[in-house]
Amino acid sequence: MDATQVKAIITGGASGLGLAAARRIVADGGRVALFDVNAERGAEAVAELGAAASFHLADVTDEAGIVACVEAAHAAMGGLNAVLNCAGVLGAGRVLGKHGPMPLSTFETTVRINLVGSFNVAKAAAARIQNEPANADGERGVIIHTASIAAWEGQIGQAAYAASKGGILGLTLPMARELARFGIRVLTIAPGVFLTPMAGGMPDAVRQSLEAQIPFPSRLGDPAEFADAVAFALKNRFLNGTALRLDGAMRMV
Repeated sequence: MDATQVKAIITGGASGLGLAAARRIVADGGRVALFDVNAERGAEAVAELGAAASFHLADVTDEAGIVACVEAAHAAMGGLNAVLNCAGVLGAGRVLGKHGPMPLSTFETTVRINLVGSFNVAKAAAARIQNEPANADGERGVIIHTASIAAWEGQIGQAAYAASKGGILGLTLPMARELARFGIRVLTIAPGVFLTPMAGGMPDAVRQSLEAQIPFPSRLGDPAEFADAVAFALKNRFLNGTALRLDGAMRMV
């Protein structure tokens, strides 16, 4: 779609990869509605982005709440044709840790936010997008999920996180096939290790170890590079039902 016509909901939009994508969309002439649980960061993001942005206090796991937020976002932007699901948690922990088995609530919370939350936002937004005007190809909108390379190569301590991101991969193709009749594309971006607030507090030794595993460029990803991938995905109408690895050829072993 034309970058100046983008009207996008971005979950987790007040920081990290979501905020980087919001900056890119607004810089290209589009509009964004930021969904996040952090009202303070949301206000700061909107102050930075200006009139092209709005903030909506949103819990992605709240079905009725997300429906209301989608309607508010639609009204704020004067339409809706894109969704970027970036909200997520790490959910780190071993299945059998030092203090016993992982509490089931840890696994459930990770999957509920990362996977169920992405589905919840996508289906509520799709219900609105299906009634939007179509472009020359019949396209009405694009839904972009965020997975992770952990979906393929999860490490020890990532059972919950990798399962939630693997679910995103499994969701992508059937959702793309189903929503095709409405002119809605669905795809997933699977980042490697990016320099976000979630990863920013890691010790130097850990960071250097991770960077050494990335063939080229041997550094953590820049959130602006994720935003570039989002911009490409929004523009390229033939990109559908697939996952893009964005990881500098990193393969975690």
